[in-house]
Amino acid sequence: MDDDIKNSGFKEYVFDGDIDYDGDLDFDDYDLTESRNMTESKEACSAGTENNLEFTVDEANNGTRIDKYLSLIQTDISRSFIQRLIESGDALINGKAVKVSYKVKTGDKITITIPAPKEIQIEAEDIPLDIVYEDKDIIVINKQKGLVVHPAAGHPSGTLVNALLYHCRGELSGINGQLRPGIVHRIDRDTTGLLVACKNDKAHQFIAEQLKVHSITRRYQAIVYNIFNSESGTVNAPIGRDPMERKRMAINHKNGKPAVTHFRVLENLASNYSYIECSLETGRTHQIRVHMASINHPLLGDTVYGPAKDPFRLQGQTLHAGVLGFIHPSSREYVEFSAPLPQYFSDLLEKLRYKR
Repeated sequence: MDDDIKNSGFKEYVFDGDIDYDGDLDFDDYDLTESRNMTESKEACSAGTENNLEFTVDEANNGTRIDKYLSLIQTDISRSFIQRLIESGDALINGKAVKVSYKVKTGDKITITIPAPKEIQIEAEDIPLDIVYEDKDIIVINKQKGLVVHPAAGHPSGTLVNALLYHCRGELSGINGQLRPGIVHRIDRDTTGLLVACKNDKAHQFIAEQLKVHSITRRYQAIVYNIFNSESGTVNAPIGRDPMERKRMAINHKNGKPAVTHFRVLENLASNYSYIECSLETGRTHQIRVHMASINHPLLGDTVYGPAKDPFRLQGQTLHAGVLGFIHPSSREYVEFSAPLPQYFSDLLEKLRYKR
């Protein structure tokens, strides 16, 4: 490896706790406004100093536990991290420390002190990539199963970003901060398939705007539990954090964001499984997984939103981002890319077809 590549690692900060500034959950996509907000929050803390947040409890939340209240209004901080802040005296009510079980009252003044972040170094790594297309503006990757898209507290290395830094020699967009250079959208760690990264800010903003107005083509293939009664359908239900389990997402009509998934049945399989294609209008966290589980068709292998026991012992959900299309940032022409099903997926399909 050349010295200039070896030493071109990006410097960034992570927090000693479950803060979602850098997405300890994998996101399918996020729009430009959301990414800017996350970047601004992160950069406000990246000078190595404490960050103070203040809130006043409104009447609607009177009687709510303090940890639950804070996790609902400060969605980029996990409930477990908030509980540790309360226990350490870094979350105060009217200037006084309280227990985690304290129930807030209307007018309570809450002050949170988030400790100074720890500095980490993001290094370029020679990780093999399946490159579907590349030019001076963009690079389209067919991501393998198990590859995390960008570094976070639990994954400081071995990510797609580390690989892109090596391959692109640091020539990546910087809109989403130094921890996520080039990343304009994400897919889950155990989801395979197509993802586009951007090499400059102009391309990044152009692609991000298309995500924002839902004009990008995104089609996924999946194997799900149970046979459908209809050939196609749409799930239109808001998605937000599960109020009972913060590391899960759920249909959340009170605090969720709009989410729309269209699906069509490609094939009915043996043993009460179905092979389907999903098209996204929005790109919320775990959107396909949550939406399909909500209509009693969880993804095969998804032990988070589906059955706890996977009969095939798969590595996560059977989900593949097979088609990705958008307007190219330079040519202004529509381009569309496709990626074949990974081998494990094809083998599983054949096995379930053979049993019929």
